[in-house]
Amino acid sequence: MKEAPTYIIGHRNPDADAICSAIGYAALKRAKGETRYTAARCGNTNVRIDAILNRFNVPLPPFIGDVTPRVRDIMKTEVKKVHTQSTCKEALEIMDEFDLRCLPVVDENNRLQGSVSIFDLGDYFIPKPRQERKMRQVHTSLRKIVEALNAQVIFAFEPDREEDLFVRIGAMDIRSFGKFYSDDQALAGSSVIVVGDRYDIQHRSLQLGVRMIVITGNLPVEPDVISVAKERGVSLIVSPEDSATTSLIIRSAGIVDNVMSTKTFTVSPEEKLSVVKRKVTHTRALACMVVDEDNSLLGVFTNSDLLKPVQKSLILVDHNELSQAVAGADQVHIAEIIDHHRLGNAGTQQPILFINSPVGSTCTIIADLFQREGIDPDPAIAGVLMGGIISDTLNLKGPTTTDKDSEILQWLASLAGIASDDLADIIFSSGSVILGLDPDDVIQADCKLYDEEGVRFSVSQVEELGYENFWQREQAIEEALEAYRAKEDLLFSCLMVTDIYTQNSLLIVRGDEVFLDSISYPRKDRSDVFEMTGVVSRKKQLVPYLSSVLRSSGMQGASLASMRA
Repeated sequence: MKEAPTYIIGHRNPDADAICSAIGYAALKRAKGETRYTAARCGNTNVRIDAILNRFNVPLPPFIGDVTPRVRDIMKTEVKKVHTQSTCKEALEIMDEFDLRCLPVVDENNRLQGSVSIFDLGDYFIPKPRQERKMRQVHTSLRKIVEALNAQVIFAFEPDREEDLFVRIGAMDIRSFGKFYSDDQALAGSSVIVVGDRYDIQHRSLQLGVRMIVITGNLPVEPDVISVAKERGVSLIVSPEDSATTSLIIRSAGIVDNVMSTKTFTVSPEEKLSVVKRKVTHTRALACMVVDEDNSLLGVFTNSDLLKPVQKSLILVDHNELSQAVAGADQVHIAEIIDHHRLGNAGTQQPILFINSPVGSTCTIIADLFQREGIDPDPAIAGVLMGGIISDTLNLKGPTTTDKDSEILQWLASLAGIASDDLADIIFSSGSVILGLDPDDVIQADCKLYDEEGVRFSVSQVEELGYENFWQREQAIEEALEAYRAKEDLLFSCLMVTDIYTQNSLLIVRGDEVFLDSISYPRKDRSDVFEMTGVVSRKKQLVPYLSSVLRSSGMQGASLASMRA
């Protein structure tokens, strides 16, 4: 079975470091011969990410917005099934070969019609007491009986007609045989007589005009019997089996359509497993059928499949807090975490590889792993990793920059064939995030959610060449910031607009007035815009400061409802 992919993915609302580190780590895995790893993203790109990837002709990773386990993750797509015109014998053979207890039944267009289980077949082959007629009855065609028996056809009249037939073994004395049909002549026309070399029974059956005579044991058939059979329109075949076995096989030629159950448990492949598990507790279905909107069969799963761990794994890069991770990350296996931020709350059930280093960029860590493995990334991957470092450290000018970032950037530049200053010019002059996006997207383009002991807030950041673009769209951006805060039910939301040239920032805050009054940085004329001289790092400067404000104002640990009271 093909191994499930492991997605290497950054945080929601990804920045360049999140995208570039995912691409770089996937490349390292491939270089080591580990092919199941795939770079992914859980948010939209921006002009700077596009500038980096376009410069090195590297495709944007595919978007994965939700990894919540769903039915499609556990269903079996190579389904063993039968068609409505299949026989019970065919269903039994599949069940026996593959050790199954239930099979879906589909029509000629693969649309689900029902299911047939070992219990359905048990009720068919062993009816309830005093249902003698059902024990002999079989709804099928003569051709299907012939195929089930692997019989020799002497004469067949209308072999493809589906009909209700009744099986009898001609084992009694000739004087008793005809009494079964004396009161119901119509019964003879739907009877299948199983008989050996009883010439008298054969002729009496021909006189009664039965539907078919099955001569067992590969015994020879007298010419006059064949002649009369053709004359009377009585079908005549020869079975290789004895009479008892032949009668059982004839009943197994019954068409599944008349045995199956039409009450099946069906779900969509997109349904969440957590929801399906609750539904399954109220059903006794042996198998659950997965269908699309046209009722076409897509897959099957059983209760035991629901108990197995979902074969879906993630490697988190540039974050380790589940509040920032792709939706559903808390329900799948996290295989590794590579990050340069503070420790969050990404608990795991098993020990994992967790690399957390106090450097300026996750791409620095990825490049260092290349070095440790003695592998040089190709020029394109080296350039992409450069882009992540330059973007996150503001070309080594930000306060999070370390000697390791500088050393790694120089090594990557030698491999990529481009100077770091030249790449920085491409990245930072690629266009304004504020002018290039709608106000709502400006807030969410690089936004992170935080939870400080019960107080939830968000911090967004954009980097601009000066503040002019912000002042042009200030009102619309502030309205978008407030709308985002209200939608996410946060105590406050911040937008940090960083001037790459001056290495200063503006902080726009919307939310609780008590919190705003506690901010010590000078306000602009506008009440919710603060000047933050020398502050450019969300991770190392702004978030620690906001946490200290929460503590000093006594808000930490209080609920949002109490703040509003």
